[in-house]
Amino acid sequence: MTRTTPPRPADLEAAFPELASLARTATRLHPRPGIPSPQDSSIGGPLLWPASEPWPHCGEVAHHTSPIPLMSVADARLRQRLAAARDSRAAARPSREGWGYNPYTPEERAILEQIQAQDKPEGPVSMLPVAQLYLRDVPGLRPPEGSDLLQVLWCPFEHDDGMPTTALFWRTAAAVSDILLAPPEPAAIYGVFYVPEPCLVHPEEVIEYPSALELGKEMRERLERWAVTEFGIEYLDLCIPPGCKVGGYINWGMTDAYPTPCPTCGTPTEPLLTISGKEWYFDVHHWIPYEDQADNLAWGPGQDGPARPTRICVSDDNAQIIQICPASPEHPHTQIMQ
Repeated sequence: MTRTTPPRPADLEAAFPELASLARTATRLHPRPGIPSPQDSSIGGPLLWPASEPWPHCGEVAHHTSPIPLMSVADARLRQRLAAARDSRAAARPSREGWGYNPYTPEERAILEQIQAQDKPEGPVSMLPVAQLYLRDVPGLRPPEGSDLLQVLWCPFEHDDGMPTTALFWRTAAAVSDILLAPPEPAAIYGVFYVPEPCLVHPEEVIEYPSALELGKEMRERLERWAVTEFGIEYLDLCIPPGCKVGGYINWGMTDAYPTPCPTCGTPTEPLLTISGKEWYFDVHHWIPYEDQADNLAWGPGQDGPARPTRICVSDDNAQIIQICPASPEHPHTQIMQ
């Protein structure tokens, strides 16, 4: 099913012609729960991984485990299913009163009580699939010559930077003939936050403009004053859409904008993939695709519902941005959180 982002409340280039030269094309991935195969582009789905190639593991020792109890991948998925069922019951209520109290049924509570906490794993931790994107579905990928498939995995634990460590692989899909059907899973993971719900993607190209924090002081103040005066929202709610996407701009806000050079050659890196749990926010309607607006009406403030299809939550509900060096695909990628 396609996804179509409505127009913004205003034409930014008409109001500020100087933004026209700064426009970038990004691809909103619009992940939605499904049953992806290794031949599909997906978030959290199975990878087209060669059976002869070792599965990636995280060998770092700085795996943060407190205060979230550790659990198995299977138990994490079970908790996600029970939470989704609880939230769906809440959305079906005729009144939005009591949104802050969405109880589990006695049967669900009994199942949750049987989930046992796991010990912190020793040694390298198996990584989990986060994204698989085929060039045929996402033309904005710009892979290395001869490649047409991007695969991203991450460690299901937060590290010293507050994010999971990621691993990137570019490959040629036609060269994979014998697929690894049962990849290893970590013995324990950090809660449910880094186990994506398997989702198919529905890519859509959109135009983005830079965050106000990347612009000069005078321009920034004009944009922010105009957005609040004309629409009662912040400029950041107009320039860059939330959610998972390829390319585009970084939505600075947690910090001021800062340089992110390639650690090998110093070339400024560019955003490749943004991983974010929230596809839109309750009070900013213009980022909700037309096709999802009816479902969204059933949910109240503070409720995720269809706005969090992957059930990912990076740190305190932030975005993890993977960046690459435009000078060479061989150089290591970097990642930041905003």
